[in-house]
Amino acid sequence: MKERQLSPTHPWFSRFWAVAGAVSIRTKILGIVLGLVLVLGITVTVQVRSVLTRTMDMQLEEQGISVARDLAARATDLILINNLYALHQLLRDTQANNGNVRYAFVVSPQGQVLAHTFGDGFPAGLLDANTVTSDAHHHSITLNTDEGQVWDTAVPIFEGRAGIARIGLSEAGLRRTVDGITGQLLLTTVLVSAIGITAATLLTWVLTRPVLDLVRATQAVGRRDFTARVPRWANDEIGELADAFNSMTAALAKADLERAEREQLRAQYVSGVIAAQEDERKRIARELHDSTSQSLSSLLLGLRAMSDACEQADIRHRADELRMVAADTLEEVHTLALQLRPSMLDDLGLPAALERHVADCQRLHPLHIDLAIKGLNDQRLPPTVETALYRIVQEALTNVMRHAQAQTASIFIERHSHAVRAIIEDDGHGFDLAQVSSNDGHLGLYGIRERAELLGGRLTIESEPGHGTSLFIEIPLSSKEENHA
Repeated sequence: MKERQLSPTHPWFSRFWAVAGAVSIRTKILGIVLGLVLVLGITVTVQVRSVLTRTMDMQLEEQGISVARDLAARATDLILINNLYALHQLLRDTQANNGNVRYAFVVSPQGQVLAHTFGDGFPAGLLDANTVTSDAHHHSITLNTDEGQVWDTAVPIFEGRAGIARIGLSEAGLRRTVDGITGQLLLTTVLVSAIGITAATLLTWVLTRPVLDLVRATQAVGRRDFTARVPRWANDEIGELADAFNSMTAALAKADLERAEREQLRAQYVSGVIAAQEDERKRIARELHDSTSQSLSSLLLGLRAMSDACEQADIRHRADELRMVAADTLEEVHTLALQLRPSMLDDLGLPAALERHVADCQRLHPLHIDLAIKGLNDQRLPPTVETALYRIVQEALTNVMRHAQAQTASIFIERHSHAVRAIIEDDGHGFDLAQVSSNDGHLGLYGIRERAELLGGRLTIESEPGHGTSLFIEIPLSSKEENHA
């Protein structure tokens, strides 16, 4: 039959580890030291008390035999001459000269008590408690009395022909001695425990001081503070750990600096790309508005003049058709120029541009859009912030119309003292945030996040399948940007 062993997955082991792992190292060390001292002290005390009790019991028994034999030898002549007074005095002297003697008495061969040391009368039942035969040297037993255990020893006098001498030795003195030694051992255990706790406290201070420094430095690293360093306390394993930690933080600081430089370069690159895109959009929109639109307008005027001057009906009809095609093309060019860079954004500001864009979206798609803007009527935002918010709203509405299958959408933009916040919500089918990435058809959200982060802002997305989507955008405004107007 195999023995059951506690594995790391055993419930009892798990509970013990949960309790033991919840206390600090200092408490563990103090508990181990105090436990070892107490176990060792109690074990030694119990063993010493047991050995000492057995040894003193043997000595007490031997003392009783020796005293009883001496009493029997000295009482022989007194019994033979029937000197009971001297026999009584001998018993008293025997009790006085031996501190452990509780009582002493002499019994005649006929079983009568010749002399005893009991002043208040001989106890009933004591006479028959212990007997000895004439051919035995002695007989010892232990009696349980109200005063504790008593070693009763009986020795025949003159081979039993003159009677029996009985001696009772009390264990009270022995017990007091054993208790005294036990108390001293326990006191020693307490003193050793106090010394052990003091030493363990000093030891834990020496051990945990660098560990706590490592914990504080680790927490600082967790806050992205890579300047924290741990002093090397000693040339031991903890000192080597401190050196390794310092090397790690130095490497992390260097890597963070390189990452920040790369992030700054990337931000500059992306910002430059977006700025170049906006400039190119603006140039193309201006070219479409100034050149292409004028050319199409001239073509419309020419076709109209040709239609009015021509007398042939079929040619006039063909000219009218071409004029309608040119008019549609001119309208598409205007729409394209507006999408590329709405002049209203530069001329009238963000609220007017968004109102125009929302109106165009509702005209082209069966989507109800609520637009609310606060704090932007009296003071305009910086051009970069206005452009970013316009593109964010434009991209968000494009995603809603293409993918969300929503019935309604809402846009709320509010300017605060140090930031501008935008909330864009829809009642579409939503999506799983865990599956959102820049490679699975959510490039629009990636672009929104990129534009917000380039201005030091942040994007928060809340969405669940079947419960719509909410975008929370916050872009900070510096004091320089707040005074821009």
